Amino acid sequence: MSRKDMDSSVVDEERSKKMRFEEGEERKTIKGKVVLMKKKILDLNDVKASVMDRFDEILGHKVSLQLISAVNGDPNAKELRGKIGKAANLEDWVTTIDPLTADHSTFNVTFEWEDEIGIPGAFLIRNFHHNEFYLKTLTLEAVPGHGRLHFICNSWVYPAECYKKDRVFFTNQTYLPSQTPGPLHHYREEELENLRGSGTGKLEEWDRVYDYDVYNDLGNPDKDNQVRPILGGSAEYPYPRRGRTGRPMTETDPDTESRLPLYQSLKIYVPRDERFSQMKMSDFASYALKSIFQFLVPEFEALFDKTRDEFDKIEDVLKLYEGRINLSNSHLLDTMREHIPIELIKELLRTDGEPVFKFPVPQVIEKDETAWSTDEEFAREMLAGINPVVIRRLQEFPPTSKLDPELYGNQNSSITEEHIRDNLDGLTIEEAIKNNRLFILDHHDALMPYLRQINTTATKIYATRTLLFLENNGTLRPLAIELSLPSDEDQLGAVSMVYTPAHEGAAGTIWQLAKAYVAVNDSGYHQLICHWLHTHAAIEPFIIATNRQLSVLHPIHKLLHPHFRDTMNINALARQTLINAGGLLEMTVFPTRYAMEWSAASYKDWVFPEQALPADLIKRGMAVEDSNSPHGLRLLIQDYPFAVDGLEIWSAIKTWVGDYCSSYYKTDETVQKDYEVQSWWQEVREKGHGDKKHELWWPKVNTRNELVESCTTIIWVASALHAAVNFGQYPYGGYPPNRPAMSRRLLPEPDTSDYDELESNPEKAYLKTITSQLQSVLGISLIEILSRHSSDEVFLGQRDTAEWTTDMEAIKAFGRFGKKLEEIEKRIDEMNGDKKRWRNRVGPVNMPYTLLYPSSEVGLTGKGIPNSVSI
Repeated sequence: MSRKDMDSSVVDEERSKKMRFEEGEERKTIKGKVVLMKKKILDLNDVKASVMDRFDEILGHKVSLQLISAVNGDPNAKELRGKIGKAANLEDWVTTIDPLTADHSTFNVTFEWEDEIGIPGAFLIRNFHHNEFYLKTLTLEAVPGHGRLHFICNSWVYPAECYKKDRVFFTNQTYLPSQTPGPLHHYREEELENLRGSGTGKLEEWDRVYDYDVYNDLGNPDKDNQVRPILGGSAEYPYPRRGRTGRPMTETDPDTESRLPLYQSLKIYVPRDERFSQMKMSDFASYALKSIFQFLVPEFEALFDKTRDEFDKIEDVLKLYEGRINLSNSHLLDTMREHIPIELIKELLRTDGEPVFKFPVPQVIEKDETAWSTDEEFAREMLAGINPVVIRRLQEFPPTSKLDPELYGNQNSSITEEHIRDNLDGLTIEEAIKNNRLFILDHHDALMPYLRQINTTATKIYATRTLLFLENNGTLRPLAIELSLPSDEDQLGAVSMVYTPAHEGAAGTIWQLAKAYVAVNDSGYHQLICHWLHTHAAIEPFIIATNRQLSVLHPIHKLLHPHFRDTMNINALARQTLINAGGLLEMTVFPTRYAMEWSAASYKDWVFPEQALPADLIKRGMAVEDSNSPHGLRLLIQDYPFAVDGLEIWSAIKTWVGDYCSSYYKTDETVQKDYEVQSWWQEVREKGHGDKKHELWWPKVNTRNELVESCTTIIWVASALHAAVNFGQYPYGGYPPNRPAMSRRLLPEPDTSDYDELESNPEKAYLKTITSQLQSVLGISLIEILSRHSSDEVFLGQRDTAEWTTDMEAIKAFGRFGKKLEEIEKRIDEMNGDKKRWRNRVGPVNMPYTLLYPSSEVGLTGKGIPNSVSI
């Protein structure tokens, strides 16, 4: 709508009101209250916006609302659609004073009531100002024949000229498509069409379009060292789809989308309502870190080169937490301050004489600075660390490879009976396997196809297999570590070395280095696959499909929506600054430039039903079905903290989802006839995860049980699984010796000075191998911020508004869910306090396992399950 048309509309409406008043027409009115957040509240420097809005009001360019009937159609419309009431403007915009500390303003609105409206089910809003505002709610207190009506909006409303269709908002009632009041059906369908968009053109900040695209925006074909493959849409590089931005393609490669300049990173397109709140942006501003390091890497290198880019001893690493690396007089800080406008990051760069780069002490060394290096802690973190989702039960010996021998030769393990038979507590290998006492952390097959390429970079790494034995006290003990490299280029197969525990001399240092190579493998696999691919990337297609195919009135939309908060925004920023060519992950994780295509290779093995925790545990051989056990599963390691807590959370989520869905779907036929749900699930399969559309494992979602299981899995992945693999990054990985992300050299050859150093100076030999000083500072800076909870975090069992639905059955079920989570918290506290029975929950480092503790305070806590993949 043009501004000229807006002016005409407003004038006509004012003239109509004046005529009715002069004719003495008796008017009935109903009062409403609108809660919104003005743009200026979010940007204290934007005085211009406030002034322009006030001038708009004076000139008659107001904010108008019109009620839409849920019971009576418009007699003049060609199709059934709710009758639209007369326009009413927000009152007293000019005279309402907004305190700078307030996050909202409240305005009155008076609607001229028409009996033909009956009960309103929606309303239209037109913003004739120059600036957008964030509309929170509309409440009507005394609707004739009904009483109070509440509309939850939570959406940015831009000037009317930005939209082809007027913005419409519905009451907080819930309807299946077949139950939608006839007069609202048109508006329900039209709103979904608006959200789908046309599929063409560049998307602007005010757009609300949810659409799909491949990952064709990670590389820069104009720079040889930043060419990267397109992920998604091919058999070689399958991938989940991302949100489309519509940016133009590059001139060099018409298949690669152009990238935003670094300084415009925060302007990358996501649908406007998917953007971070200002509070979250202020709390974290984590992606400004890319700005810091992009400008400063050369100066970091120059600075640290004075010490040869090395930590010489463990004490040097500990200085990072004591604040004894002080750069406050260097040109480095001047450059930082010049390029960092965000106050949170500036706090790291103090000018008041306080030490710079003083990081919080990671929990893994908070109680004991050396316990991290023990074999027991090394093994425990496979069950209760930041990546407890890879370990599996060994079911055949020696371990075998699934790699194609025609392409890779013999990749089976070279670990023999002689390596481990004396450490099985008197059991034979066959007996140990039969009694479920042998386990493996296997990163061999995932890495070997990429190992030759990765080792051409500064990274020097092995593919690893780690065998472990389950002790009688429930802890794991490492038995052997296999380090493998590809055979010479003209040969297939692998060259492998097997190491067993040793604790003195050169052999002891080699054993510590072998564990470090395992940790490097696991760190990269965790970050790129278990964390990024399996939670961030895998969940985005569900977000897009939900907004395109499920109306905000739909019960499944209301169920899932809280679990999608901030995810598209964090993923878009990651494409711009983290996972892109030359991004922070390439700088700090061992696969470097091959990181993302490595994750695409792993996506070939992604199976949606196996993302459910019970299915995952069974697949890895960590549990077996048992109807007599809690949750129908018997864990084969009883003291497996991630699985113990995870099954409690999974069961609570599934019970809540089942109770909720049962109140709307009384039969399987109801699910089958729900065309929005069927379209949603079809789009997830065929578009969102389109490279997997022909897989036979996809649930059909033709029954209530299938719907419950699928929604439970989505919620589990977005909330608890992400929390388990994200918020321990700093507590465990903030101390690089415990969780190195890089390896810079292979084991030294005997009869060399480097080999002699293994015995003469083991600390230096260890630190020369793992993450460098520069990479440590970069990595620690990143994961510290990514491990924090923001002030506006909404945790599992919470909603950001109490009136999210009017359905009392759903509200009661949600209340039961919240109480169950409180019970789980108490149980976790009790188990963490019983160190003798549950040794793996605390371990040698005396660090309680709390990553699946549902609630948390703000900040770096190592606990708390946010509703969504929000950071």
